[in-house]
Amino acid sequence: MPEPIEVRKVAIKHVSDASGLAELIDSGLIEADRVIAVIGKTEGNGGVNDYTRIIADRAFREVLVGKGTRTADEVKEVPIVWSGGTDGVISPHATIFATVPADRVEPTDEPRLTVGFAMSDVLLPEEIGRRGMIEKVAAAVRLAMERAGISDPADVHYVQTKTPLLTIHTIRDAKARGQTVWTEHTHESMDLSNGCTALGIAVALGEIDMPGDDAVMHDRDLYSAVASCSSGVELDQAQVVVVGNARGVGGRYRIGHAVMRDALDADGIWAAIRDAGLKLPERPHPSDLDGRLVNVFLKCETSQDGTVRGRRNAMLDDSDVHWHRQIKAAVGGVAASVTGDPAVYVSVSAAHQGPDGGGPVAAIVDLGDEPSGYRYP
Repeated sequence: MPEPIEVRKVAIKHVSDASGLAELIDSGLIEADRVIAVIGKTEGNGGVNDYTRIIADRAFREVLVGKGTRTADEVKEVPIVWSGGTDGVISPHATIFATVPADRVEPTDEPRLTVGFAMSDVLLPEEIGRRGMIEKVAAAVRLAMERAGISDPADVHYVQTKTPLLTIHTIRDAKARGQTVWTEHTHESMDLSNGCTALGIAVALGEIDMPGDDAVMHDRDLYSAVASCSSGVELDQAQVVVVGNARGVGGRYRIGHAVMRDALDADGIWAAIRDAGLKLPERPHPSDLDGRLVNVFLKCETSQDGTVRGRRNAMLDDSDVHWHRQIKAAVGGVAASVTGDPAVYVSVSAAHQGPDGGGPVAAIVDLGDEPSGYRYP
């Protein structure tokens, strides 16, 4: 049986700030050596050259090394997934997952939060966007499920990944070995890596059968309802964090999920919160959350037909501001209006993650006597 989970959201006050993590450790709420995953938003451009992810990664790992007993090499194995870009009202933050001893939590037979993680085999540049990547990601998801104590895919509500994208260097490496790559456009490879990874998640969870290479980025009817995939330049494997519920784990946290059908679907966010086990009125308001929402995790994507609810928009035609940034800001505003908290995890590039123009939503709630979630000061 996996150990219970403590999960907290902390603010990032500047680009290299990890004081929130340090304070959690210093207060005794969590132990540095028990941190098993971090998922956060940094304030860079969200693109290929967004080095705020590397800066934040270094800051958080330095805290784990400095306040624990694990070596730098051991801490390097902890999945820390950064999504760059806090466009609009989105506030930089990190959600920290740590195990706690079973005798420190309230026992219950109700489903409670559990987390498992795994690293895939090394992903070669020529595999990105192709079956080789799908198979390696699927294998890592299954391993992470096992480590989380989850046997039924229905108990998986959120799979967060970080995978490599293509760079000029890795494209050159593939060519030097006589291989081809799916695209030589590095920014396009971000969408590609995310979408192909989502298909690997969907295969592992039985949401779809193994697709052919020609379906990647083309057949948008193939998607996972729980995938949240990011990519960057800082790794050459898939980091996989599986978050779900299991009975007998104990603790106070629970996760649920739903999908946004389009960029304005606030009801999809409320549905995920309800699925996590929070009772809400028919027409809920952020005040109904009363500190019980830890965080929501969303993926978003501009609809391929350039419309939202039948109305045309210009995001895909805008040469000044890339659609990645526009849709992220829009959905971030929708999410923050639901939660009442601008520190929401909204990540762009949702190919094969939820329906076209929409995206998956996961919500973690605190069902304890004294909820730890955000309340407006």
